[in-house]
Amino acid sequence: MAAYATILVEDSGPVARVTLNLPDKRNPISPVMCGELLAAFKSVAANVIVLTGAGKVFSAGGDLAGMQPGPSAIPPASLVDLFAGMHDLGKPIIAMVNGHALAGGLGLMVACELVLVAEGAQLGTTEIAVGLWPMMITAELARSVGRKRVLEMMLTGTKMSAADAVACGLANRAVPAAELEIETMKLANEIAARSPAAIRLGLQAFYRSQDMEHEPQLRYLQGELGRVLALEDAKEGIAAFLGKREPVWKGR
Repeated sequence: MAAYATILVEDSGPVARVTLNLPDKRNPISPVMCGELLAAFKSVAANVIVLTGAGKVFSAGGDLAGMQPGPSAIPPASLVDLFAGMHDLGKPIIAMVNGHALAGGLGLMVACELVLVAEGAQLGTTEIAVGLWPMMITAELARSVGRKRVLEMMLTGTKMSAADAVACGLANRAVPAAELEIETMKLANEIAARSPAAIRLGLQAFYRSQDMEHEPQLRYLQGELGRVLALEDAKEGIAAFLGKREPVWKGR
């Protein structure tokens, strides 16, 4: 496995863990980290990925100070590359948000398919406080939160609680910090027990169709349904259901 300068990767079993690993700097997102995250997501063998942060913060956002994390053998990447790669991956990424997720860190969190947040964590688009605007993460936030709410976040830079993040659609669950890992891994393993082939096609169809007009979207999804029905896993799943047994997925 590649040596990383900004992240840690644990890839054993059905669930991999990727950890933002610059805790003394509050896990700032840089082109180096974006490149390493993208490479790690693409290379893990596990069917489900859990993304978290080392230390007390998930990520405080972009690397405004230009801190150099150290040399990396992996080419740097932009947030565009990272977010597009995450949505084209075909594997679910679950954000296990152990602490504050701010600015670009919030965008990275929302780009994940599912989000569990520790109670006590604060989340927000704080860029406006330093005269910036959360341009790149707008594409993620506006697809999860209503226009009025997301504009209030961006215009004021006010931080919100984990419970508020759940209420407005930024997160799936807020859980006590002591239970965060247990609940996240329970969810991750539940998903990992499903057909990876069906999940791959389903996620790709979800993201590729989200901006289509209604009828073209239905036509596209009809074709994708045919691809799912043709999977060996679909035949196995139906046979297992009828035979009242657990399916054995082949991933194809």
